[in-house]
Amino acid sequence: MDKSLIVAIVSLAAGFFTGFVGLYFYRQIQDNKLKNDANREAEKIVGRARAQAQKIEKEATQKALDFESRARRNVENEVRKEKQRVQSLESSLKQKESNLENDYKRKDKTLQGRLKQLDDRETRLKAHEAQLLDLEKASNTQIHELRNKLEQVANFTSDQARDELRRALQEEVRHDLAPQLARIEDEARREAEQKAKRILSVALSRYANEVATERSITTIPLKGEEMKGKIIGREGRNIRALEAACGVDLIVDETPEAVVISSFDPVRREIAKLSLEKLMEDGRVHPARIEEVVERVKSDLLENVKQDGEKAAFDLGLSGMHASLLSLVGSMKYRMVGAQNLYDHSREVAFLAGVMAAELGEDETAARRAGLLHDIGQSIDHTVEGSVWLVGAEYCRRYGEKDQVVNAVRSQGLREEERSLLGHIVFAANSFSESRPGANRQMIQNFVRRLEDLESVANSFDGVVRTYALQSGKEVRVLVESSKITDDQASLLSKDIARKIERELSYPGQIKVSVIRETRMVEHAR
Repeated sequence: MDKSLIVAIVSLAAGFFTGFVGLYFYRQIQDNKLKNDANREAEKIVGRARAQAQKIEKEATQKALDFESRARRNVENEVRKEKQRVQSLESSLKQKESNLENDYKRKDKTLQGRLKQLDDRETRLKAHEAQLLDLEKASNTQIHELRNKLEQVANFTSDQARDELRRALQEEVRHDLAPQLARIEDEARREAEQKAKRILSVALSRYANEVATERSITTIPLKGEEMKGKIIGREGRNIRALEAACGVDLIVDETPEAVVISSFDPVRREIAKLSLEKLMEDGRVHPARIEEVVERVKSDLLENVKQDGEKAAFDLGLSGMHASLLSLVGSMKYRMVGAQNLYDHSREVAFLAGVMAAELGEDETAARRAGLLHDIGQSIDHTVEGSVWLVGAEYCRRYGEKDQVVNAVRSQGLREEERSLLGHIVFAANSFSESRPGANRQMIQNFVRRLEDLESVANSFDGVVRTYALQSGKEVRVLVESSKITDDQASLLSKDIARKIERELSYPGQIKVSVIRETRMVEHAR
């Protein structure tokens, strides 16, 4: 029993040992197998990694080559475009240079041709002069011969033959000049109408009849019926005293709560207005008080008028002007010419005349003096006989003004060929002042209509996008489509517009036509 137990234990131990040894070797075999599999897998991974690295390296190299190629192509394209642009600029410059050269040659050729024409004309004129001298000698000889023959054949004396010849020539000249006489008569009629309108306007500005207008009346509001009664006075003595002292007409009953002062003389109206305002402010109204207030107002107003004249002379830099002339200049402040105040108008004419005289190299001070005094006659009432300019010139001469200033004032009423250079300057300055917008009541509408006509003339051409009339119609700017109008065509278009304006419109001075063509070159950076 014990022996079999030992054998069993030994067998069991041997089995455990055998199993352990077998398990150990089995594990060794499995480990070796796993190691070999791992090595093979590692080699595969390394191989794949190497292949992938080679592929990436190859792709990177290819991309670098592609990038370099694209960069080279972009640079080449940019260089080619720049070369094309430079070539285009060179071509344009060459074309412009060629155009300028051709234009210069054409103008030079034209100039040479005109010089040649002038030379030929001079030669022909000399030849004609010689022919005329020969013809004159021959005609004198023939006339002498004909006179002798007529006396012999017709028994005419030389005086009778001369009368008969004069009569025949008169008939022939009358027949030839009939159309010209009709045209001259029409021009004279139009000029006479214009002068008649001017004379009427000047006469109305110096004298007005009993019909009251907005320029010959002044309205003063009353504070109440009590003040109205004070102004009228007992049996109208106060109002009669005021009218006699001021030389105006007072109308109280026509306008409620107001007094209307009527007079053709603006200075008298102003004196009556100021006097009436002082009387209403004081409240004491009686003939003695009225005369006292009117005398004080006259004194103050005359002083103000003199100060206004001195201020105008000081602003214009004029010295040595007589006090009487300064008073007349100051009284212009209460007169109107057209829609302008005569005082402001004369100052404006003086400034303009001074500027033009300075530009022409003439005496600027004399021009300003003549401009300020050119309408001085309108400050003198109608009791002095004569035209505005003759009366004004006479007053200027009387109070020590120089002959050139006196002649310039007088020449404003003369014909164009009879004016001196200073007279022309003052006349032009006066025309500028009278023709500016606002100087006359209808000028604004005419001014706007003239601008519209200018723009419509330019807009009538093909290719014009928009037109602007600038500088009071002295300049027209025309915007054109660059796709329809080239640079050469733009130059021709400006000339065509200018010619059409000359044909269809009437305007003072000159008008500048500017054609603007815009070209845009667009390029995108990518």
